Amino acid sequence: MVKTSSPAVPLPYWVRGDTNAFFGFGVNVLVNVLTLTGLCLGVIKLGSGDVFGTILPALGIALVAGNVYYTLLARRLARRENRTDVTALPYGPSVPHMFIVIFVIMLPIYLRTQDPRQAWQAGVAWAFIIGVIVLIGAFVGPYIRRYAPRAALLGTLAGISITFISMNPAGQMWRMAWIALPVLALLLIGLLTDVKLPGNIPIGLAALLVGTAIGWIGGAMSVPDVSAAARDIALAVPSFEFGLLVDGLTDMAPLLATAIPLGVYNFTEGMTNVESAATAGDNYNLRSVLLADGAGAVVGAALGSPFPPAVYVGHPGWKAAGGRSGYSMATGVVIALLCFLGMFGLLATIFPTAAIVPILLYIGLLIGAQAFQATPRAHAAAVVAALIPNIAAWATGQMDNALAAAGTSAAEVGDAALAGAGVVYDGLLVLGQGAILAGLVLGALVAFIIDKRFWQATITAATGSVLSFIGLIHGAQIEWNANGQVALGYLFVALICTPFALAKIPPRTPTPEDHPSDLPPPTPEPTPTPPPPPTPASSI
Repeated sequence: MVKTSSPAVPLPYWVRGDTNAFFGFGVNVLVNVLTLTGLCLGVIKLGSGDVFGTILPALGIALVAGNVYYTLLARRLARRENRTDVTALPYGPSVPHMFIVIFVIMLPIYLRTQDPRQAWQAGVAWAFIIGVIVLIGAFVGPYIRRYAPRAALLGTLAGISITFISMNPAGQMWRMAWIALPVLALLLIGLLTDVKLPGNIPIGLAALLVGTAIGWIGGAMSVPDVSAAARDIALAVPSFEFGLLVDGLTDMAPLLATAIPLGVYNFTEGMTNVESAATAGDNYNLRSVLLADGAGAVVGAALGSPFPPAVYVGHPGWKAAGGRSGYSMATGVVIALLCFLGMFGLLATIFPTAAIVPILLYIGLLIGAQAFQATPRAHAAAVVAALIPNIAAWATGQMDNALAAAGTSAAEVGDAALAGAGVVYDGLLVLGQGAILAGLVLGALVAFIIDKRFWQATITAATGSVLSFIGLIHGAQIEWNANGQVALGYLFVALICTPFALAKIPPRTPTPEDHPSDLPPPTPEPTPTPPPPPTPASSI
């Protein structure tokens, strides 16, 4: 008998849900590009010609290439599994890296030299190094993903989403809540319920238009600003900036202190995002994803962009909104065209920020919820443990920015004075260094202890000790004995777990509430199988 395969299901290039996902994800990327444009112009004082003529076109090339690649990857997965509900991975400029490259890499150089171009060179070189590290991580990440508990992976991703993705937008929203809250309400109604707008109007578009209308009617926007921005529109063609990159790489050593841990951060974040997509039903090959992310950063840097793109947090959100493969390609093409045409100055004067940023808060809500929903209930404490380093990193960043605005720093104020005011700055600083990798270690450690898998807990604690000793976590920079006290603490944890491992304590028995892919089900005792009862004729 010849076995016939089921016919391939039709795979459309665009479905109605892609429209919702396009407006949601497109607005997300739009916000980030507007933000990095403002940072380049306002903080580093780069000229508009450099920003609109080189950096944004370079970013545009990386975005269109990456989103087309992820569209094709999604369609390949859909054909292989004969499904029509595969959602492409979202791809765009990495939000944490945007702020890190500006404030940690470029701004100190600009303040020291008063030369924006020298700061730009360092940023481009830093982005190039990040890309190389992610390319290397493509061959390491799959092994980490295979053995790390899902609670650790999704918990640290939720930590990034709640802090760096959601908190600043939330603050911007409540500055102008009369614009932002109606937008958020529309997004929640349209994306978290089955309620449809009249005429099936895409909810992302409706929310943006409503917020923009409220902002203009309320006087938050200015016609002269729009007219002035419109005069700056000009076509810019990207070109290779090898001289800029080579000049930046000549002084590479100072960049490695942040590039190495943040490169590890990048491939770890990519790994957790792939795990998040797998939890939502789309199991992508991690190596293919990380190779594309690394290549995007390298190519972008060669073209003059200091902003490495990466797979975004939020795949489950766009999947829930009905997005499939088309939304990703459409976003990449549209944002790239806006970059090439220098439209971002104009867009910033048309759309109120408060009408745009609620989509980021929505993503934070969804990813935070997924971390608890897609892991065993017993691992809830492990999810929280993975969150904590990212919260610490965000909190100390806010403290540093506030102190810098006051013309001082934590070092000048002193730990004693801060502690006297109830601010545990020094401990939070150590906890938050290398936050995503630290969250992965802490989350895995707690999950293994909960499951009474003490050998795995011992290995995880020993790994944390090594990472702390060389400064990849809980250290200010990569160096020998970066934080010996923390390394010793993790080593003591390994020593405590070892006797329990030697005692061969049985692991925790899974419950029906456990996620089947996280914890293997127990093997039941064999029991005799009774013969099947006769099948009633009525059931045939």
